[in-house]
Order: sequence, then structure tokens, then C-alpha cells
Amino acid sequence: MNIEKELHETGGFLNLDLLAKQVVEGYISGIHKSPFHGFSAEFAEHKIYNNGESTRHIDWKLFAKTDKLYTRRYEEETNLRCHLILDNSASMHYPAMKDQNLGALNKIGFSVLASACLMEILKRQRDAVGVSIYSDEFEFYAPEKSSERHHHMLLHKLNELLSSSAKRKNTDTYTYLHQIAEKLKRRSLIFLFTDMFQADAEEEKLFEALRHLKYNRHEVILFHVMDEKRELEFNFENTPRRFTDVETGAEVDLYSDNIRENYKKAIEEYLANLKMQCAKYRIKYVEADINKNFEKILTAYLLEKQKFG
Repeated sequence: MNIEKELHETGGFLNLDLLAKQVVEGYISGIHKSPFHGFSAEFAEHKIYNNGESTRHIDWKLFAKTDKLYTRRYEEETNLRCHLILDNSASMHYPAMKDQNLGALNKIGFSVLASACLMEILKRQRDAVGVSIYSDEFEFYAPEKSSERHHHMLLHKLNELLSSSAKRKNTDTYTYLHQIAEKLKRRSLIFLFTDMFQADAEEEKLFEALRHLKYNRHEVILFHVMDEKRELEFNFENTPRRFTDVETGAEVDLYSDNIRENYKKAIEEYLANLKMQCAKYRIKYVEADINKNFEKILTAYLLEKQKFG
């Protein structure tokens, strides 16, 4: 793959659609020897068999290969609705990058490409997808549709995020999650891409908003987007360095080695509590490291789709 051809001068992907297709094709080819063996580019035509369902549509040939029961899905049955929510706050544009590619993505770049990959799979399955974007305001909302025109409109909107400048403003994530929840009337799979950085909001309010997203029996998958090397391990050279809060502008000068141990302890406690809260409210939590590939994202989708019915 010639990555340079995939990049726009402004830092956006020149052909986000093509790049997403290449990532998805690579993923699909890699699952033939996995627990998803039997799925192919048309894997959307099967769903896992649930006890009590009619056995009329069981794919017995697939059962012979996998020793698992799947039923054939027909076009009129394929009515999954999926809504992607992207946090476009200033912290999501970290680390600052002029150009992005598969080997060098910041948090918003990772979220955009991951979303495009999910959209590519949903398009193949003829399922409906919608998108919401927020920062210090509710920037964009598109309801779930499955048309080709809608798909390309969403790709264009996602690509715009890469070339938009990061706004140094506080973001009340919970405010916009409540607004999005009010718009989602029909049961959907909801994927939220966020780094969970919240300057002023109480944690209780944030989880209240996440619970609101589960209204109408929605399933919520939280992709916690992070740069593990820097944000979890605090892996910086031990030289005098000024750290700046990208949302508030607050600054602090320090040596990284002096606080690394305490920093990592605080982060570990924060993540443990976050995972516990997600488990408490039955929100699927998935760590999404921008330095790794998209396998976790796509596998989480496959697993949740099988349970969604």
C-alpha cells in the first residue's frame, strides 16, 4: 500500500473509503482461522443460532465445518441499526500531527479510520448507520440510513475532522450524549469513540449520560481511545519539559521521571474504576490504543452483533 497516496495535503485521508476497504479486507482474510471461521466477505449472511428459533434456516454445511450452529440471513432480515459517536474535543487531536497514516495516527485519526472500517462492514451487510460528532458543541448528527449516497456523505464528514483545527475549550461530554440519546428512538448498536478526558464534569453525570444511551434497549460499546505509550506509561524523555492541557491551556513544568510512578498509579486506579462502572451498567468497554491495529474494534463489532438480536 502506498500510504502517501492515501494522504491529503491538509492531513486528511485522500481516499478514506479505499483505505477502510483495505483494512477490512485484511481483517476478513485473517479471521478464516479464527473462531469466526466460516465467515467471509459475505459473513453478514449468517447469524448465530439461538435456542428456540426455527431450525429451517440452519446452515448445516457451515455446522459441519465449525461445529457451531448458524442460520442463514436474508436481505429483509438484515435490519441492524448502528450509530457511531465521535468525540472531537481538543484532546482527541493529540498528539499533533501534520500528516497521518496507518503507522502514525493521533486519537481523532484512529477514531475516524476505525469508524470508516465499521461503516464498510455495515455497508456490506446492507445495515443502516448514523453518526454524531461533538466537541464543545453538538457539531453533527445524521440518522441511520443504508444508502450509498448516505455512506459517502458520512465518509466526507469524517474526513473533515482530520483537517479541522483543535479547539481549546472544555467539553461537557455528558451534555451531548444526553442530546444524542434523545434522538435515537429505535434500538441500535452504539459505538462511542472518546478518550474520556473530562475537565470539569462529575463522573456521576458522565455515567448518567451513558446510561441514557442504553434507553430503548440500545447496546453501548465504549472505545476508550488512548495513546498508551504517552498517556498510560508516561513515556517521555527525562528532560525539562512543559506539559500543556490542550483543552484548558494550563501548563506545568517538570521532569517526567519525577512523577511517572505516581502518574501511572493514578491512571491505573482511574481505569480500574472506569471498567468497573462500565461493567456495572452493562456497557462494553474496549481499550483502543492508537499505536495498534483495528482488530479489537472489528472483533468487538462482530461479537456484539452476534449478541444483538
